[in-house]
Amino acid sequence: MVQLVLVRHGQSQANLDHIFTGWTDVKLTELGRQQGIAVGKMFADRQLQFTDVHTSYMQRAIITADLILDQIDQLYLPIHKTWRLNERHYGALSGLNKLAVAKQVGQAQVQAWRRGYTAVPPQLAQLGTNGAMIGSGLRNQRPKVSR
Repeated sequence: MVQLVLVRHGQSQANLDHIFTGWTDVKLTELGRQQGIAVGKMFADRQLQFTDVHTSYMQRAIITADLILDQIDQLYLPIHKTWRLNERHYGALSGLNKLAVAKQVGQAQVQAWRRGYTAVPPQLAQLGTNGAMIGSGLRNQRPKVSR
């Protein structure tokens, strides 16, 4: 029987700091590393063995996978990485504090951006060759909150 096992990465520094991350490559906290080891130990207790491992390109996912594989003695497995498993891209929200953004635009809007499938976060600015913003529509969209 084929089994599919999905694991989210351990706690990252951005998780701890309530920062919109998305495609920003942030490190795991010590707790995040401990969480990866704990999941690996749980898998070892259940005698789970894998034939394939797939992750995003984010180091938080790759390191979590390595920690798990170490616990189940399967570090020899190749890890297949793809951008298609990267988290949602948060556009102009990337790097902003989620709590500060919620104060400005409301918790319902933040939840729509974080958990919905149709709400699109404000887009990143596009810079022209002279460094000026073009076609971004951000002048009136980007939440004005501190980083």
